[in-house]
Amino acid sequence: MVIAHPIDAEHDLLARAVARLPLATKFPIAFGGLTADGLLPVTATAGTRTRSLAGLVVRPERGLGGRALVEKRARLTIDYRTARGITHDYDRAVLGEGISTLFAVPVMVDGHARGVLYCGSWSESPVGDVVARSAFTVAESLAMELRVNAEIARRLSLVATPEPAAIGSAAREELRESYAEIRSIAASISDESVKQRLAALERKLAALTADATAAPSDVRLSPREIDVLASVAVGATNAEIASTLGLKEATVKSYLQAAMSKLDVSTRHAAVTKARRAGILP
Repeated sequence: MVIAHPIDAEHDLLARAVARLPLATKFPIAFGGLTADGLLPVTATAGTRTRSLAGLVVRPERGLGGRALVEKRARLTIDYRTARGITHDYDRAVLGEGISTLFAVPVMVDGHARGVLYCGSWSESPVGDVVARSAFTVAESLAMELRVNAEIARRLSLVATPEPAAIGSAAREELRESYAEIRSIAASISDESVKQRLAALERKLAALTADATAAPSDVRLSPREIDVLASVAVGATNAEIASTLGLKEATVKSYLQAAMSKLDVSTRHAAVTKARRAGILP
């Protein structure tokens, strides 16, 4: 599987979020962009009737989206043409599309506005709580996916070592921590394309630390059993694993006991050792 360049992947995530907005909010128009060099180029649209928004680049504090970007909160205008609380730098683009109501929601990643999602209509349309919550949900989902994408890029930069034999003990532990963290991230998302990218990264991490002399194993652990063992391998307690994976501590114990039984061992540390020898864990 080819893993996309991080920036390309970000724009794919944005395009999917923009495509979801009309379905989630029932507003016919949606568009959005991610920040780049201090600006916000609009690179994704959905439901538009014209090409007025094509090439639009929003500056911080300018227009509705620029305010949302700087203030880090959603901004709304029911009648864009007469709105007094915003600058009208982008009237040619917005009014060219015939937009009246416009709702701009910042995409917040680790306290920073990474982008803005817009939804709007050609007529005056009040935005109620249900619509607002739906837009916030799409923005929050995109923010999470952007965080995951950034983490994938960071982890990939750590696994550039070409030969497993060249990996020292410190680097090996870092890779194992990466593996555990990637599995915990994958357990928290539903986007199938992101899951596939994470799975590809997991396989690469495992291959980098694989023991070429290890005998093939017919042991098959469930995804959750591997999640738990991966966390055990980096020294996490059952309580910490439960918190990371969003499980009850008793459920973590159950998965761990099941894995130990399948691996035919009596301790958690022996389970990790045997799973590594079997190529199940890095």
